[in-house]
Amino acid sequence: MASAFRKTLTDVRPLQESLDYRRLWIGNTVSQLGQQMTAVTIAIQVYALTRSTFSVGLVGLFSLVPLITFGLYGGAIADAVDRRKLALVASLGLWALSLVLVVQAATGLESVWLLYAVVALQSGCFAVTNPTRAAIVPRLVSKELLPAANALNMASFNLGFTVGPLLGAVAIGAKGYTFAYAIDAVTFTAAVYSLFKLPPIPPQPLEGQAPTRPGLRSVVEGFRFLRGARNLRMTFILDMCATVLAQPRALFPAVAGGFFGGGVRTVGLLQAAPAIGSLLAFLFSGWVSKIRRQGVAIALCVIAYGGAVAAFGFARALLVGVLFLALSGAADMVSAAYRSTILQVAAPDNLRGRLQGVFTVVVAGGPRMGDFVAGSTAALTTPTLALAGGGLACVAGVLFFSARERAFLGYDARHPTP
Repeated sequence: MASAFRKTLTDVRPLQESLDYRRLWIGNTVSQLGQQMTAVTIAIQVYALTRSTFSVGLVGLFSLVPLITFGLYGGAIADAVDRRKLALVASLGLWALSLVLVVQAATGLESVWLLYAVVALQSGCFAVTNPTRAAIVPRLVSKELLPAANALNMASFNLGFTVGPLLGAVAIGAKGYTFAYAIDAVTFTAAVYSLFKLPPIPPQPLEGQAPTRPGLRSVVEGFRFLRGARNLRMTFILDMCATVLAQPRALFPAVAGGFFGGGVRTVGLLQAAPAIGSLLAFLFSGWVSKIRRQGVAIALCVIAYGGAVAAFGFARALLVGVLFLALSGAADMVSAAYRSTILQVAAPDNLRGRLQGVFTVVVAGGPRMGDFVAGSTAALTTPTLALAGGGLACVAGVLFFSARERAFLGYDARHPTP
């Protein structure tokens, strides 16, 4: 019994198998905490300078455009140059921008436009670093352990997303903006160090194929490959079903008071609930590497996600609402681990950077579009209808596209095909 229970716990073999992956994961985990601290600190500082929620909303807009542009182009560069060097250069850019935030806070510049500029540049550097790091992982970990490695990566992200904002608020209250930004600058050295210690990771073009040259043509080549890669395309489509049709976070402020009679603390609890569910699922994710039918697993997880969001729309007890949101986060964690694995295994190495760039745009852009859809639907109807309708639409979308692309449900991890 004890042995069976241990097998359900987190699979940490990727950390044991590869020293380079272990350094990369630890560096990402530590730096992610600092980056999330900075994200909440910027929002608080912008509001303190402007007293305008619209100005705070502009932070997202200034980050979105560079994210899309550099996400696509950065992936093309990652397929043409040494990925270690590219990730290191982009990470050094992020580190320098962290130092700019420290200096502006310490000197009392109080320029909201400087903050917007830093946010835009950070977003551009992140859009290059993120797909490049993701394309590096399959070169560090064996194919069999990629699902476990991606579960570890999701846990790292969710830990930062959950704890980082809380630490940021504590740091601001204790020592002010300068202290909070300085913590990010210090912790980011872990990410830079982990990349510095990696071996060279040059691109691997297919036999007889010329090396990739970055540019618009290279980006188009990535989209052309994706058009014929039905399994990879389905991972993006099912993710969009969840993030665009059933994204509940924009409704948390209205739901906190309308459903549960709470205030700001209730909003914070609702925001944290999906990440907490994801972390709990990670603790018992030892089985993820054993699943062969990963297409079926993704479809079922996205259905579970949509069902949990729909059920949340009818919750009127806070504990019940948090439970459904935690379930949605747990389902999303498993889905994301398999979606990342299919992309890393089924895509050829010479295209991984570009496809990871598309993945970054989908993962980052989908929730932002989902915020607009949920907010607009709730304004025209009610939050309950927006949540329940969005969740059911997500389920319907999964069923519809799975019926059209039945080959995806037959995807076998032992014989990966794009």
